Amino acid sequence: MSEQSNPILDLNKTYFLGFLLAISAGIVWSFGAPTVRHMIDAEIYQWHYLFVRGVVVATILLVFLMAKEGPKFVNNFSKVGISGLIGGTGLACAFIGFIFGMTNTSAATTLFLIALQPLFAGLLAYLFLKEKLRSATLIAMIISIFGISLMVYNDWMIGALFGLFAGFICSLGFSVFAVSLRWRPETPKFTTIIIAGLICAIFSLMMVIFFSDHTTMPLKNILLSILHGSFVATGLILISYGSKYLPAAELMLLATMETVGGILWCWLPIFGVNEVPGTNTLIGGIVIIFAITFHAIGTRQKIIPPTL
Repeated sequence: MSEQSNPILDLNKTYFLGFLLAISAGIVWSFGAPTVRHMIDAEIYQWHYLFVRGVVVATILLVFLMAKEGPKFVNNFSKVGISGLIGGTGLACAFIGFIFGMTNTSAATTLFLIALQPLFAGLLAYLFLKEKLRSATLIAMIISIFGISLMVYNDWMIGALFGLFAGFICSLGFSVFAVSLRWRPETPKFTTIIIAGLICAIFSLMMVIFFSDHTTMPLKNILLSILHGSFVATGLILISYGSKYLPAAELMLLATMETVGGILWCWLPIFGVNEVPGTNTLIGGIVIIFAITFHAIGTRQKIIPPTL
């Protein structure tokens, strides 16, 4: 007599798998913050670092797609379309914003602003896709404005407003990427990430050639950028698979592990950064995390699995 599968047990297994994938992605991404903090003369080599990291992200995703789909993976590029180009450009801007945010303000400020991505995505979807702006999203935005105001005051006092602006660009860029997939769910997500890596690398190379006094950077920075690119690509692969098994609300909450983990790693002496967030930044960040949690609970919905 054959055993019958238990639907509830199967559902629990897939949910747990999605949970592990999503939380693993957040943890992997969180190590990007202390990695950037160990750069030599970070304010000089930002574009160099971004060039190498962009190449690494694109390369890892290309290898992954080749292993996953074989030679036919090249067909995905013909399916990218305008949504993929917009999403890739937005993600490239997010890559750039993260590095300039991390090198011009505190890690906590940059990471807390990244946590706002679900709120920005909801607003952009309302403006450009005519999706309904949920009341939970609107309330969460109002709450988060208070937290952002505290961080703006803190960064204004220490002269780090450019870093705050870069953090906003990072969060908005990720939001554009997310909304582009909601606009055209059939757009191959991994191929869009490859395009993002290439756009980031090409633009960064141009900035190095035309505006930098240094054509090379220290070996330590090269190795750090390779490591960071590996974190980014691995996390994107994990979160993409996790999105198949988890509701969007839980996915958003688990993604905040990047924020919590990144701040923790930069604070713990074992990672050699020893960066303690300012009081205003910490309070503002807690307010933002509360807003994101409120938003996630109030907008529970199943995520549409993207075409990978």
